[in-house]
Amino acid sequence: MAFSGSGDQFNAELEDRLIRYAQIDTTSDEHSPTAPSTERQFDLLNLLVQELQAAGVQDVELTSYGAVLGTVPATVKERRATVAFLAHVDTTAAFPGNGVKPVVHRNYDGGEIRFPDNPDLVLSPEHDAYLATKVGEDVITASGSTLLGADDKAGVAICMALAGYLVQHPEIEHGPIRICFTPDEEIGRGVHKDLPKDLKADFAYTLDGAGRGEIVYETFSADLAIVQIEGVSIHPGQAKDTMVNALHLAAKIIDSLPHVTRTPETTDGREGFLHIYQMTGTSASADLRFIVRDFERESLADLGELLQKVCAAIQAGEPRAKITCTITPQYRNMRYWLEDDMRPVDLARQAADDLGIPHFSTPTRGGTDGSRLTEMGVPTPNLFTGMQEIHGPLEYQTVQDMARATDLCIRLAELWGGE
Repeated sequence: MAFSGSGDQFNAELEDRLIRYAQIDTTSDEHSPTAPSTERQFDLLNLLVQELQAAGVQDVELTSYGAVLGTVPATVKERRATVAFLAHVDTTAAFPGNGVKPVVHRNYDGGEIRFPDNPDLVLSPEHDAYLATKVGEDVITASGSTLLGADDKAGVAICMALAGYLVQHPEIEHGPIRICFTPDEEIGRGVHKDLPKDLKADFAYTLDGAGRGEIVYETFSADLAIVQIEGVSIHPGQAKDTMVNALHLAAKIIDSLPHVTRTPETTDGREGFLHIYQMTGTSASADLRFIVRDFERESLADLGELLQKVCAAIQAGEPRAKITCTITPQYRNMRYWLEDDMRPVDLARQAADDLGIPHFSTPTRGGTDGSRLTEMGVPTPNLFTGMQEIHGPLEYQTVQDMARATDLCIRLAELWGGE
């Protein structure tokens, strides 16, 4: 008999897991050369090793690059595809992730949600249409001064619940299931070069999506652009005709870029953007960091070329300075590979249909570990967790969305077992 969903069976476990995991600071750091980029990520990674072992998951290991791996053995004798389920443990440095105090708004009444540590902060269904659909569910937020970290600790909780349930229910027929938790996804380093080999999976899913029913098989392609400016430094009292202020040149570069049409706040849908997210420096030298995003390779290259041309023009106007623009590939649109084999997407849709979960697929204006894994040979679409308003103090997650995602993963494991 096919798995048909568990109702509220997972609610208490998922709520407990998200609250516990959210209180562990796992902020990653793009400036660190280590893997993981921060030692604090080990606080959660080591805990997950212990919890997987306690749940009866086999072959649990923590790799040298900070990924946790484990296996739920097959319950069918026939050879079946090995399928992995992944989530990342790190949280973004864009907003504080330490000292998180989760708050459960039980049986949400449809009104405004306020935050104890920031009385002026309001989460309202008038401005968040998804929240308006969550009446009667249990909404988890932070306290107003930090992010919650549901991105992606909701995914971590779901993968843990999935693993535990499959171990406890060997009557569910499935092939080999791999569980994986990665560090440093938020800084584009979640998929180490050795991960595809160590994962030993034919197909995979990341649990790192948004609204209930979302099945993503198309993401941004992404590059990182670093602009470095070396000016001419001298005492300001003696600077006449000598000083070249690096910060002035940085301002010219930013001002020369198309603010009205090519930034995150002015684009939507399938439009790409150039986003300066960090600027540091002094009058002597400055460092600008941009993320470059577009759905198509050609358009992505055009955006990078635009930035390089602006830098070259500013350089030409001030030859005494030195301006370099280095563009590094990060990940590519998973659609380029998934469109050649849509089985993992089709089975996710079938699982949703079997469970009565309305599903949809829209291009996501971001990327996942699945973007890199797919490019490296492991087709990996992204599944919903329910996370909303991520990377900021309004972030929230409902327990019921996590429970439905857990149901979906169990049914998916079962469908792959019948392939």
